Amino acid sequence: MSTILTDIEGTTSSISFVKDVLFPYARARLPGFVSTHGQRPEVRRWLDAVAIEIAAGACQDAVIVEALQGWIDEDRKHTALKALQGMVWEAGYRDGDFTAPLYPDVAPALRAWHAAGHRLAVYSSGSVPAQKLLFAHTDAGDLTPLFAGFFDTEVGGKRDAASYRVIAQALGQPPGDLLFLSDVVAELDAAREAGLRTVLLDRRDDYPEPRLGEAAHGHVRAESFADIAPDA
Repeated sequence: MSTILTDIEGTTSSISFVKDVLFPYARARLPGFVSTHGQRPEVRRWLDAVAIEIAAGACQDAVIVEALQGWIDEDRKHTALKALQGMVWEAGYRDGDFTAPLYPDVAPALRAWHAAGHRLAVYSSGSVPAQKLLFAHTDAGDLTPLFAGFFDTEVGGKRDAASYRVIAQALGQPPGDLLFLSDVVAELDAAREAGLRTVLLDRRDDYPEPRLGEAAHGHVRAESFADIAPDA
């Protein structure tokens, strides 16, 4: 029985949700969040890490926030930024400012695969807490009980084959028992190099031009989770 390892952006959720909803929300709310919560130890540690990163020493929080907002604009993958964004998003989910939209085929497929005995896991560049927040607050309800594991780039980069071997080991399964779903060909190439089976999600909403033939790099291609046969 396969373990299904899925990406998020462009795979379970539209790329636009993160870029057009979550990132702007964090950017707009960061100043108020830091002003209110900046002295809490779990927040302060990340703010201080940013201060060191920008070589500003004991700079004012306003300067740190400005740097963070710049990193959001650059789509920079920084641990401190991801941690602070996750805290801001947690408040947004809790306050009902938004829910995470999934493609309509995703929740039914995840529930069906889980009911059939497949283990489910997530591997995304977003932090594990952010992943759990997203799946706990989807427009299809709380899906976190379906998942056996969540992985972020602390296991390694998504275009590095070694990362997928680490995930397989953490799940206690040989790589060949894992099926990785992603919309990014380079990630699928790395997973295949590690011995995983792969499916390229080629959703029309995110990729208007179908990636066929050579563009798919030999990966099985699907436009919907409904098209995927996990044990095929």
